[in-house]
Amino acid sequence: MPDKNRTSGRKYQSQSDKREKSTLASRFVSSEQSKSDGNRLPDASKLPRNIEAGLYLVATPIGNASDITLRALDILKAADIIACEDTRVTKKLLQIHSIKPDKLISYHEHNAEKITPRIVEHLKSGEIVALVSDAGTPMINDPGYRIAEACRNESIDVHALPGPSAVTNALVLAGLPTDRFMYCGFPPARQGKRRAWLGSVLAVDATLVFLESAQRLASSLADMNVILGPRPACLLREMTKKFEEVRHGSLDELAAHYLEAGPPKGEVTLVIGAPEEAQEIDTDDIDTRLRAALAKESVREAASRLAIETGLSRRDIYNRALAIKAEDG
Repeated sequence: MPDKNRTSGRKYQSQSDKREKSTLASRFVSSEQSKSDGNRLPDASKLPRNIEAGLYLVATPIGNASDITLRALDILKAADIIACEDTRVTKKLLQIHSIKPDKLISYHEHNAEKITPRIVEHLKSGEIVALVSDAGTPMINDPGYRIAEACRNESIDVHALPGPSAVTNALVLAGLPTDRFMYCGFPPARQGKRRAWLGSVLAVDATLVFLESAQRLASSLADMNVILGPRPACLLREMTKKFEEVRHGSLDELAAHYLEAGPPKGEVTLVIGAPEEAQEIDTDDIDTRLRAALAKESVREAASRLAIETGLSRRDIYNRALAIKAEDG
């Protein structure tokens, strides 16, 4: 199979360049504010750019620390609290951009229920709270929606700052249709649940975007090929970083490649093309596959598996399996 891999390198800016950009980003901070102790910023009326109190959903880089907006830097500098998944990750980003990492609190799926009410209390007292994920746009694959929902219930303003996202970045690089797409997140870890889950998106007439761990990649690609068929696909890893990789191929080609090559390094995003136009159902093929399945499985097991693989009604296949069982004695 020809090498369909593309690797592109990007040079990081020097630390001094990054600091210079951070200074430019915060150019609206007054000299009086710059002398504050950093533990608590002045009230909202004196903040740069007249930043209002409320919750700010701030997109952060997915790899290259330079991919952050000027507005995001202003909000992170002005925030009374920065809620983040992993304080170590966000601390590193803040330090790169010369922002004191002294107002971080941990917020993730395991403590969201406990921490959300505390954040709401800070917001109700008129503070600025920034919510960030480890990488990309908050609310996409993280528990941030709980805070947004709580704010809505308390009539607290919520603002979204657009920026980096692995989903949109992958769609742009993949070269597959983007007029209609569906973000699917991570597939289940176990094969049985994963195949059933893939069966639920089999007939979706849109480009599909998945995330997957490197260790499960080969087995997931194999299941995707079985359930979704050899559709065109694109696998992306280390996006925006020095060793970014974009690999195109059909699902069967990608499955074969990673079965042989082993798990890749870095974060993996997978973009898969929409299904081809529906083909007329071949009843003889269905009967042949059912007979083969019934030779080693129960009627229920055979019908369930074939329904997942074909996208056909489980009830219809089950009834056909019963008929074949009766015919064959």
